[in-house]
Amino acid sequence: KTSVNDSNLSQTQAQKDAADQNFDYMFKLLIIGNSSVGKTSLLFRYADDSFTSAFVSTVGIDFKVKTVYRNEKRVKLQIWDTAGQERYRTITTAYYRGAMGFLLMYDITNQDSFYAVQDWATQIKTYSWDNAQVILVGNKADLEDDRLVPAEDGQRLADELGFQFFEASAKDNINVKQVFERLVDVICEKMSESVNGEPSPLANHKGPSLQDTPPDKGGCSC
Repeated sequence: KTSVNDSNLSQTQAQKDAADQNFDYMFKLLIIGNSSVGKTSLLFRYADDSFTSAFVSTVGIDFKVKTVYRNEKRVKLQIWDTAGQERYRTITTAYYRGAMGFLLMYDITNQDSFYAVQDWATQIKTYSWDNAQVILVGNKADLEDDRLVPAEDGQRLADELGFQFFEASAKDNINVKQVFERLVDVICEKMSESVNGEPSPLANHKGPSLQDTPPDKGGCSC
């Protein structure tokens, strides 16, 4: 995991990845939600196709890079895995700026994580760009016998918030790829809609702007 003290290392690596010009677009995505809902597991399943049952709490923020092809375009995804604990909140919310999409996760066996979705949605609205795209993900769908949050409740809340909704399982690799691909597609659709309207800060053709590199710990955008 990336510690708070090592956050500059992550930022430097992220900027190096952003400087790689071998892509058509780069999307900055964030995975957010309460601690222990499976954010890191979802990211590792998607990026590395790996899973471990051992739980190690993310300290601060970490990220992975994955390149995908969508609509004949090479899209580099810079996917940030954020800590869910309150004590890291000021660090993680600083990374919301410039994010094009969010996976807002809860655990279907943990009602508190579901009840917290509204607060996380408020943070997205407060700290990110107005048109950032969000998908609500109910994780740990493999634990059906321990389910406490019905899928209908997840869908209803997603509808109320204007988000798309999936249930997924990082452990059993259910809907993991689909969740990320849908988020990328939604961002691409929003880009297309903005072509004839206002300039969109969503994507960076052949290289990022300063806004797409993470801020330093002081929150400076330069």
